[in-house]
Amino acid sequence: MKKIPLMNLKDCFADIYDEVMDKMKELVDNTRFIGGAEIELFEKEFAQYCHTEYAVGCSNGTDAIEIALRTLGVGHGDIVLVPANSFIATAEAVINVDADVEFIDVEDEYYTIDVEKLKIYLEENKEKNIKAIIPVHLYGQMADMPEIMKIAEEYGLKVIEDSAQAHGAEINGKRPGEYGDFATFSFYPGKNLGAFGDAGALVTNYKELYEKARMLVNHGRKPGVKYEHEIVGYNKRIDTLQAAVLRIKLKHLEKWTDMRREKVKYYLELLKNNNNIILPKLRRNSNPVWHLFVIRVDDRNNLQKKLQENGISSGIHYPIALHMQPAYRYKGYVKGDFPVAEKHAKEILSLPLWPEIEKSSIKEICDRL
Repeated sequence: MKKIPLMNLKDCFADIYDEVMDKMKELVDNTRFIGGAEIELFEKEFAQYCHTEYAVGCSNGTDAIEIALRTLGVGHGDIVLVPANSFIATAEAVINVDADVEFIDVEDEYYTIDVEKLKIYLEENKEKNIKAIIPVHLYGQMADMPEIMKIAEEYGLKVIEDSAQAHGAEINGKRPGEYGDFATFSFYPGKNLGAFGDAGALVTNYKELYEKARMLVNHGRKPGVKYEHEIVGYNKRIDTLQAAVLRIKLKHLEKWTDMRREKVKYYLELLKNNNNIILPKLRRNSNPVWHLFVIRVDDRNNLQKKLQENGISSGIHYPIALHMQPAYRYKGYVKGDFPVAEKHAKEILSLPLWPEIEKSSIKEICDRL
């Protein structure tokens, strides 16, 4: 039986193998492991890719959110709003800066934060010290950033775009980082732009935010001065080897993204008449990068089991809504507080997707469905 994995990280490596190995040998031979030109060049190139002025490489996507929060002065006594359907890192970073997290339900069709429910929450909680919002661009499609920015301006909120799944996505022709104070990225190996380990980045168009974030990731060190520390910082730098790998892969990202879009288009064509499946929908003026291809079905667990029996892997992103996680039991949320996120947690199923997946594999998956 042919087995089809959820994703295959080896396929994209074939085209870049020699270049990556040559670069890693060069860095090892010159014992260049921390700092240096590769990081500076990657930050410059990634900022250009994101259509922003500045980028700061860091240790991982979770730390990127934490650094963004600290740069914006979010901390004890502040409330940060997060969608109820996301990976826990989004909310975890809020707690790690000693702020409090509050959840907002998500849209049924697009899975990102529901702007109408966001408005209701803000109107009903004007007395609370709400400092920031972290919209999550989920599965490769951006949240409704034009509307979110209007709301943020009205209520005086800082905005951090969690873009861990949205490298190069667009809405109204703008990418993550062109809207908020910061956009944060993960380069976890399975991401659309993945490192060979943990790595992350922040991008911004604001010089003062860039300068502070730059110091925070590197012990609060004043730029260009080795032992002078302007502020209390952290050791959350990006490794030189990871930056070098990311530089090489970044050159191929647009091609890989187009390949993802082509494969999703094929999925949608094959599944359009299957009335038992809810397919992903495209937001108006949106251009997703399809980090994941997520469908919804009533009997998700049984379907996943049957697919596995036929050699087809799948995933669930995510099986437990954030407010129902044991880690946030202390907040007193109960079942039914965020019904859309809870429904999604029971229905969503991620099907195999990576740039090089063969159309014959997609057809087999759809035939089984």
